Amino acid sequence: MANWRDTGFGAAVMMIWALVTVPLTVLGILLAVPFLGRRRAFFTIGPMFARGMAWFCQVPFSLEGWEQLPADIREGRQSVIFMSNHESQMDPPVLVAALPVPAVYIAKKELKYVPFIGWAGWAAGVIFIDRRDRERAIRSIRDAANQIRGGKNVVIFPEGTRSRDGELLPFKKGGFALAQEAGVPIVPMATVGGFQVLPAGSTRIRPGRYALVVGEPVHPADHPDREALMQEVRRRIEILVKEARAAIG
Repeated sequence: MANWRDTGFGAAVMMIWALVTVPLTVLGILLAVPFLGRRRAFFTIGPMFARGMAWFCQVPFSLEGWEQLPADIREGRQSVIFMSNHESQMDPPVLVAALPVPAVYIAKKELKYVPFIGWAGWAAGVIFIDRRDRERAIRSIRDAANQIRGGKNVVIFPEGTRSRDGELLPFKKGGFALAQEAGVPIVPMATVGGFQVLPAGSTRIRPGRYALVVGEPVHPADHPDREALMQEVRRRIEILVKEARAAIG
């Protein structure tokens, strides 16, 4: 018998569940801010919601390679930029749930003013980038680099958008410029499973596994230029994606 979650009825149930729980979760975060502070409120309640969503939708996830990272990264003393492939809209909440250290996303400034999404981003400390013109974009990158040097971990999808076929798209250079400006390590990652669970263009979450694998940090200073840095990170992500797909089977 087919899993009810993998039917039209299941899709409707999960859509209603999301429409109810997402606003309630955001309101819970906002109510907790006066007592816990913005970031602590988000990273206490946000991962709980993401884990609950994974449980309800039957999307178990695993994280491999974390214990091989340097202790300063694992314990949050060294800020980093996590760079991962991007298969699905499910990737961000899964990463929020799976990463043992708080890590924020970089988003366009317009999202800051979207109800619930913008409010949650404000609480988390999302870095909003103003891309309306080159000068503002440069200032935003410098401000983001300062925040990362100040202790924020960041997650970037260097493809810039979700893959339509599960394969890696060309990488954009903005994240690598940010890594060079901030002078912090890049931790390459593979986030695999989302293409089967919630592919681009679909609104139905299907039960399925996620495998996340982290690799050794890449230091921008060890590479002669941005292009060389980008190619090395891409090479490592390609290897990690193969490992993650093998783990899923």
